[in-house]
Amino acid sequence: MKITAIKPFPVWIGHRNQLIVKIETDEGLYGWGESGLSGREKAVIGAIEHFREFLIGRDPTAIGAIWQELYRSQYFEGGRVLLAAQSAIDIALHDIKGKALGVPVYQLLGGKHRDVIPTFPSTGSIDGEKTIEIAKNLVARGWSVVRFFPAAWAGDGSIFEPRVSIGETARWLVRAREALGDGVVMGVDYHHRLNVAEAASFCQKMPSGTLDFLEEPIRDETPEAYEALRRLTDVPFAIGEEFASKWQFLPYIERDIHQFNRLDLCNIGGFTEAMKVAGWSEAHYVDMMPHNPLGPVCTAASIHFAAAVPNFAWLETRASPAETHLGFDNSDYFPIQPRLEGSHYTVTEAPGLGVEVNEALIARQSFEYWEAPHLRRRDGSYTNW
Repeated sequence: MKITAIKPFPVWIGHRNQLIVKIETDEGLYGWGESGLSGREKAVIGAIEHFREFLIGRDPTAIGAIWQELYRSQYFEGGRVLLAAQSAIDIALHDIKGKALGVPVYQLLGGKHRDVIPTFPSTGSIDGEKTIEIAKNLVARGWSVVRFFPAAWAGDGSIFEPRVSIGETARWLVRAREALGDGVVMGVDYHHRLNVAEAASFCQKMPSGTLDFLEEPIRDETPEAYEALRRLTDVPFAIGEEFASKWQFLPYIERDIHQFNRLDLCNIGGFTEAMKVAGWSEAHYVDMMPHNPLGPVCTAASIHFAAAVPNFAWLETRASPAETHLGFDNSDYFPIQPRLEGSHYTVTEAPGLGVEVNEALIARQSFEYWEAPHLRRRDGSYTNW
C-alpha cells in the first residue's frame, strides 16, 4: 500500500475554520486527520504541502518512521506550525492503518482501558447568576466536572483588565462552589491571560478547596515562572494544550509542576507523540485531560487516546447543552462522528477513527478569514488572548 494523495481542507464550521486533512492510498483506503493551530491554518497548509512532496509513494503503515522523518529531516525542526501539520498526518495514518487491519485505532495503541470516556463541559464566561444556573443544569444532566471561563472583557469585547477579571471571577466561583456543593469538580480556564502575581492573587481570593484545577493561568514559555506560582498556591494546574512536542512537556513533568496534562492530539504530533507523553506522565502521577476544542476528527482521535491510556481524567467536550451554538460537530459535514451520550462518549468499535467526512461538501466550502481577538488593557497596551 502506498500514499497517493494528501489533501488539506480548511473548512469554516460553526464560527471558525477547521483544518481537516485526508490521506489517500492506492488500495482505496483513506484516513482523516485534523490540525489544531486555529487561526493559522494557511501556515499549516504550507507545511503539509512541503511534506506531501516526499510522502507520496510511501508506505502509510510505517507511522513511527514517518513521524521521525517529518521531524528530523530538516535543519529547523519542530515548532507549532510544523507539529500541527505532523499531527494531522499522524492521525490520518493511524486511521488508515486501523481500517487496513479492521480494528479501531485504540487497538493500535495497546488496547482500551475503559469503555466510556467521561467528559467535562464549559459554562462560558462568568456572567453572574446566569452562569450558576448553567452549571447547575449541567450537573443535573449528569456531569460531575464543570469548567468555567473567567469574567472576560468589557465594552466592545476588546478590553481585558486582569485585576478586574480576577476579582469578579473569584467572587462568582465561590458562589458556584456553594451552589454546586463539594461533590462537583470545578475548574477555570484563564487562557494564559495572567502573570504570576495576578494568578497568585486570584487563587488567594478564594477559600482553599474552591477550585479543583486552574487551567493555563500564565504563558508556558518559562517553566520557572510556573514553579514560582506553584509555591504561591495549592490549586492543581492543568496545562499543556499549546505544547508541540514531548520536549515542551519535559520540564513540567520532570519537575512535578502540574497535575493535569491538557495535551492536544492535533498539536502535539498526533498519537505517536501523545502516547510517549502519556507514559512519561504516568511515572509522575500526572493525569491526561485532553484539549478538544476542534471538530469531530479531533474528538474521535481524543476518544481513542483516552481509551488507551491508564492515567486519564476527563476529556473536554464542546458539544454540551451549554455550547450547542458553537456548531463544531455539524452533521452535514461529519455524518458519522462521536456523539455525547449524557456526559460521556462510548468508545467505538469501528475500524480506524470511526468518523466519516462529507468530502464533496467540505470541498465546496471556502476558507474564511478568522482572527482571534487582539486584546488590549485600558492603557492601550496589548495583552494575551
